[in-house]
This record gives sequence, structure tokens and C-alpha cells, in this order.
Amino acid sequence: MTKVLFSNPPWWIGKSAEGLWISGVRAGSRWPFIQTVLSSPGRYVFGDYLPYPFFQGFAATYVREKTGAEVFFRDSIALRESYEKFFTYVAYEKFDFIFLESSSPSWEHDKEIIRQIHEIAPQSKIVITGPITIAKGEEILSSLPVHACIKGEYEKGSVRVLEGETGLVDFDFLSSEEMNAAPPFFLDALYAKRYWDGNPLGQRKPQLQMWTSRGCPYKCIFCVWPATMTGNDPDGHGKRRVRFYRPEYVENHLRELVDRYHFKTVYFDDDTFNLTDKHVLGICDVMRRIKVPWAAMCRADTISLDTWKEMRDSGCFGVKIGFESGNQTVIDTIVNKNLNLEKAREVVFELKRLGLTVHGTFTIGLPGETREQMFDTLAFIKSLPLDTYQVSGTAVLEGTPLHSIQSGARLERYPGASTQEGFLEEKDGVVKLVKLVQNLSSQNVP
Repeated sequence: MTKVLFSNPPWWIGKSAEGLWISGVRAGSRWPFIQTVLSSPGRYVFGDYLPYPFFQGFAATYVREKTGAEVFFRDSIALRESYEKFFTYVAYEKFDFIFLESSSPSWEHDKEIIRQIHEIAPQSKIVITGPITIAKGEEILSSLPVHACIKGEYEKGSVRVLEGETGLVDFDFLSSEEMNAAPPFFLDALYAKRYWDGNPLGQRKPQLQMWTSRGCPYKCIFCVWPATMTGNDPDGHGKRRVRFYRPEYVENHLRELVDRYHFKTVYFDDDTFNLTDKHVLGICDVMRRIKVPWAAMCRADTISLDTWKEMRDSGCFGVKIGFESGNQTVIDTIVNKNLNLEKAREVVFELKRLGLTVHGTFTIGLPGETREQMFDTLAFIKSLPLDTYQVSGTAVLEGTPLHSIQSGARLERYPGASTQEGFLEEKDGVVKLVKLVQNLSSQNVP
């Protein structure tokens, strides 16, 4: 029987000046980055931000069902596993195929992982997935001991590889019907209660992270998954696909997981959960029956106030909302978010009136953004009644319109974007934010 591993390998950097370990978040994150953590190699401590690697989890169960292979799933980030233990496991198990998901921020690290896997387990065929395959697929195949690279979400692509396909495997998306007939993502007792996102406020452990849809129709300049994983649109000029899980699919799997693991809250981590009133109201009906408090990643402008009220009444306690910038010109000409900031502001006040907690997400250091516009964002944040917020530096990830522009393309949807003068190129948003703050401080900016 074919033996297959879907692996999210360790990613340790070292210790911070304060003595805390620094670790990376890779699969499961739309923008992989490094962070200081409470855990250390070989010692797991609850409380660090830890997203569930959905593309891997869904591919693992899909491959098992479609091929009959013996499938293993190992999230070394959730295990807080040391490199030594990871490589010992890989060498001992002697897998026929090992699937790894990677993106720009982790790629230099992951190349060394690939080389070491090949050295200790030369019989294993290594398959690379994730946004990195869009820009670097051919290069990876020619320079590393890699059997295949799969573009986009990789349930069907993984099956094709097990059936004999090699090289660069093109996009092969699940249809809505196939998506709703697929088995639920891989989750067992070893990992189930470790995944955690503390925002928006009100989360309780153990927390279940879940999708109710795939994709987003909007074309924000820096956003990678809608461009590379759930769609094929790295330049932002094509049509981006959105597919919804039916309420009955969500309910069946949600009920099973809640009954098994006794989750106290559910976080719907869709690219954009609230794209239509119909979809949201269907999930609200499900959550009324499940009776578990929940939260979701949302936009401010895609549903009616009545639907926000239905979310609250069905158990929703909080939402994340992406604003990106506090300057309307930046939103319109650089980010291409199609968001009216004043209307978004009004929605936040309404959400607070309804009793929801609100977490805002913002980014600075966009291509063509001025120092004054960055400070407009900070002023906008102060004007909102947010419970929590995050500001990141705008990372350049392969497969995004920003990467295309940085590589020399001129994209009509982003007329204000420019990487020619003063733009700080960085693949990790946390690292970039630190550099931006240092640059502003050196200019005597308060």
C-alpha cells in the first residue's frame, strides 16, 4: 500500500533577546511569518497564534478516500517538534510520498528541509505545494530533489501525482459539488485542541477553526490565497472564484467535531466569511442548532445590518474586519480593496452597538504609500471603537499582484502602486514592520 505523508515541518529561528524562542507559522497562514512563542523545540505551551493548515488537512482526507493510500498527517508546528525528532520520524517511516506546503517567507528555510529529507529518505518522492509553486515551480523542479510541484489547492493534484503525474501539475480545482461531497479535513486528538487565534476577543479554548467557503472575489494587492490557491489570478485582472460549503455540510461536520472534542468556540476563518446575506443566514441557522459561540473573518460592506443582527442572535460574539489602510486614496489606487472607509467606520460603530467585539487588520508600507498616508492609517485606527487591532508591514509574496508589480509589471487595477522609489521589499510582514518603525524613528518621526 502506498504510504503518504502530508507534513508541515518545524520552523525554528532561534531565541529573542528576551530569551523566548522565535518560530514561523507556515501552512494555514495567508501571510506566513515569524513570531516569538511561549513554546520551545520539544515543549508545547498553549497560547501562541496557531492556524489550522486547511489545504493540507483537506488534501490528506481526500487522497485517502480517492486512492486508498495509507495517509499520515503531521503538523510539526502544532507539535512544537524539534528538527531532530522530525527527521527521525521521516527516516523511520519510509514514506513513498511526502507533501510539503510552502510560501515566500519560509522558502529559504524550506529548501534546506527538502534537501535533508532527500538525504535521509531518498526513497521518498517529495511534492511541493502552496503559493511558492506559482512563481518558482520550474526552478524548484530543476534545482531541488523534488518529484512534483502542484499549483493551487491540491486535493485533485495530489491524487494525480499518486497516479503517476510528475513535474509541474497545473491548477485543478474542486467544483462546488465535489467540495461539498469531500470528506472533512483531517483532525485527531493529537492536534485538535492546539489550534488557536485569540482574536476577535471572546474566544475560549478549545477553539475549532473552520471554513464555510473558499476564495474571495476582491483583488487586494497583497493577498495571496485568492490569487494562488483558490484561484489562478496572480495579476488581479482575471475572475476570482468563490465556492460555498452548503449549510448542511457545515452542520454535519461541525456537529461531529464539537461532539467529539467539546469545542467551546468556533472561528470561521474564511478568506471572507460574509460575502452574501444568503450564505451568512444559512450558517446562522446552523449555529442556532449547534449552540456554540462563534466568530468570523469579515468585510464591513457585504451584508445588511439585519444580517449582522442575525449573526449576533445566533451566537456570534465577534468579528475580524480588514481595513488595510486609513487613507481612501491608498485603498482605491494601491490596495484596490473597493471599500468606502466612512461606511466601514459606520459599520464598526453599529457592530459595537450590537455588542460584538471587533478586531481590525491594517497594513503599512504599501507600494507607493507615503509616510503621511501611513500616519493616516494610525489616526484612522484611533478614531474607531476597536477592541483589538493589528498592523503589519506589507509583505511581498510570490503569486500576488504586488509581486508582479515588484517584478516589473504595470497593472491597471493598481495605478498608484509603485515599487521604484523608497519601497521596502520584505517577504515577512512582521520583519517589515520592525524595519519600517526603525526607518521612521531615524527620520525623527514621533
